[in-house]
Amino acid sequence: MAQIIPKKAVTVEHNWQKELAMSFTDPLKLLEYLNLEVDKLGHHGDARRLFPLRVPRHFASLMEKGNWQDPLLQQVMPLDSEFIHTPGFSDDPLEEHDTAAKGLLHKYQSRVLFIVRGGCAVNCRYCFRRHFPYGDNAVNRRQWEDALAYIRQHPEVNEVIYSGGDPLMAKDDFLHWLTEQVAALPQITRLRIHSRLPVVMPQRIDDALVSWLTSTRLNMVLVLHINHANEISPALAERLHVLRKAGVTLLNQGVLLKGINDSADTQVALSEALFEAGILPYYLFMLDKVQGAAHFDVSETQARDIVRQMIKRLPGYLVPTLAREIGGQPGKTPVDLHLQPVG
Repeated sequence: MAQIIPKKAVTVEHNWQKELAMSFTDPLKLLEYLNLEVDKLGHHGDARRLFPLRVPRHFASLMEKGNWQDPLLQQVMPLDSEFIHTPGFSDDPLEEHDTAAKGLLHKYQSRVLFIVRGGCAVNCRYCFRRHFPYGDNAVNRRQWEDALAYIRQHPEVNEVIYSGGDPLMAKDDFLHWLTEQVAALPQITRLRIHSRLPVVMPQRIDDALVSWLTSTRLNMVLVLHINHANEISPALAERLHVLRKAGVTLLNQGVLLKGINDSADTQVALSEALFEAGILPYYLFMLDKVQGAAHFDVSETQARDIVRQMIKRLPGYLVPTLAREIGGQPGKTPVDLHLQPVG
């Protein structure tokens, strides 16, 4: 069922960087916190050698203690199945390791994407950029000038997207500077920020962030990454209310994940909880076929059936577009709901 957001939520005033430093990085300590038997971890913990574990304490606090199958825990817990090499999966499923300029991807005609920061506050095991060479795309301020010059040379670009990793891992003074540079480009009308950080650590939406986010002429869009209604905490809803009052458009994109949100009931509950928190569903993505995440994959046949059921049960504005990203394509590829499976 959709989580009910209390009318009065506790204000979050903690320093987000201190909170980040307290994140769980050892699966044994996370299991102890959740009152789960650590001896059942077995060889699963070895998968953090492939992709480190990182779970902020706020996100862990939303997990049901004593429940190995908690849908939030399942998104972040290393599993030995990550070592299985699966045909059809790759380290670069979206073919984006070759960038147009350092830190800049230009996959779509009117938009460019900045790899603002390589790190994330939480490491989701299905992340399509878990193998991305972030070290090769670390950008200093002088190199950001090259990225801005690239935009000037492409007048068809009218939107800049901050991504990563997670762009909100960057400090606010840098984000303020970069946003001012983007706003100084007259061709740019929108700035879009893709982030999971406020979900796993709502205190990231502090006064400093709101200040730079709302200080320019640009239309601001924050695209959150929420996969399950249980991720929408009262603290998150309260901080998002501040952004809505400031005129920021809030959208969500989720990933369809086996055993986590692969049912119509779960997806309907998510859409209802999103709207209660002032967020509109945007995309529901098929899993990007990144090596190490095949155990999360859901078939297109099942995905179509889930969305068809959602259409019957929800108003149209609460039904996200089912889509997948295909490397080399100039945009998202919607999944045709009218196709019938071949027997």
